[in-house]
Amino acid sequence: MRTVINGAHVATVDGSGTEYASGHVVVEDGVIVAVGDGAAETREGDQVVNGSGCLVTPGLVNTHHHLYQWATRGYAQQATLFEWLVALYPVWSGIDERVVAATTSAGLAWMAKSGCTTAADHHYVFPSGSGDIMAALVDGGKRVGTRLHVVRGSMDCGKSQGGLPPDSIVESTEQALLATEEAITTYHDASPGSRVQIAVGPCSPFSASGELMREGAALARRHGVQMHTHLAETTDEEEHCVEQFGCTPLEYADKLGWLGPDVWLAHGIHFSDKEIQRLGATKTGVAHCPSSNARLGAGIARVRDLLDVGCPVGLGVDGAASNEAGGLGDELRQSLYLARLRGGPAAITARESLWLGTMGGAKCLGRGDHIGSIEVGKQADVAVWRVDGLAHAGITDPVAALVLGSLPPLDLLLVGGETVVRLGQLTTVDEELVAADLAAASRLLADRAGVTA
Repeated sequence: MRTVINGAHVATVDGSGTEYASGHVVVEDGVIVAVGDGAAETREGDQVVNGSGCLVTPGLVNTHHHLYQWATRGYAQQATLFEWLVALYPVWSGIDERVVAATTSAGLAWMAKSGCTTAADHHYVFPSGSGDIMAALVDGGKRVGTRLHVVRGSMDCGKSQGGLPPDSIVESTEQALLATEEAITTYHDASPGSRVQIAVGPCSPFSASGELMREGAALARRHGVQMHTHLAETTDEEEHCVEQFGCTPLEYADKLGWLGPDVWLAHGIHFSDKEIQRLGATKTGVAHCPSSNARLGAGIARVRDLLDVGCPVGLGVDGAASNEAGGLGDELRQSLYLARLRGGPAAITARESLWLGTMGGAKCLGRGDHIGSIEVGKQADVAVWRVDGLAHAGITDPVAALVLGSLPPLDLLLVGGETVVRLGQLTTVDEELVAADLAAASRLLADRAGVTA
């Protein structure tokens, strides 16, 4: 069955920023087969969507998340990053495949309701005896129906070795590398319509050894997959790197082979002018997580400067333990606000924020040729937002309504042409059951850690 959307304002987010005030999008066999001005002809059997009063955009792309953290929202509310990690690591040591199944479904379902069609999940906590966490992640993505990039994270530097995490939740370097390679060979699908891809993701300079970072990069490039890690999130991290390695976090990453078009870095707040030039020259991506950075008081990323040197920049929700709202749509507005707090009202436009949440994210994940814009031949990941209701009526620019206004109702969300959200409701999972499973997983973790309300 074809899907034909007629009469909507279409923001394609293509290379020219093409928009149609009253346009159409036609989807067939999971891909976009037509987009343009006016109404498309319909056939018997088509699913026809009346787009009047709606804005059509590409599905949003989340470049950084920790889905397991959905079970630990509301903890360490006034903590810095390092304080927050120290408080939460003991709780996370209780996660297992049951918890991850519940949190993956909940996190992806909620993000879908905010317009997200692709999410990158950086999972780096694998306690002994926790079961098949990778399978739980992949199955959760299939259940909800969105695309999932699982970053097989790892930590091999526990507290006894000068790292931040407790020794009970780190792996040996060899274990981490073998498990990462197994994840790639088992789950990675490089096809244009792929629903599951794997990336290599040693956690951070304060929890992964130089050997794990270096060998992880070699492993990723041997298999042709993307690489992802946390970098330059706080000044504490920079002080740690200078003390331990005699250089800044970016200089350290560069020495270990962690810059290039196959790399995207989470946060990237504290970069010097010289380092930003280096990121642009190497086309290294950055996952900007505005709400999480604000929640932890980590700082404001230099998004304008990164864009100006040609660095791919996408948006990230980050883990729900540092962004309890957990949706991606609101990050469009947050990214614009934070950029303007740093650089003034001309620092970034509403359309640039939309680009960050779509095409910028697709480029970070190495999928710019397949998702991130509404163009013929691309995957049919499409969001239809209603912008003629009370919250948005009278805003003459539909893109401004989406980015500057409250998040509009989501009339339709397609992933590969398949409906995941219709009229604001999930079509693939039962929201009440997902919420109940999440509540049970949260209680289980709290009980295991001895946390009381």
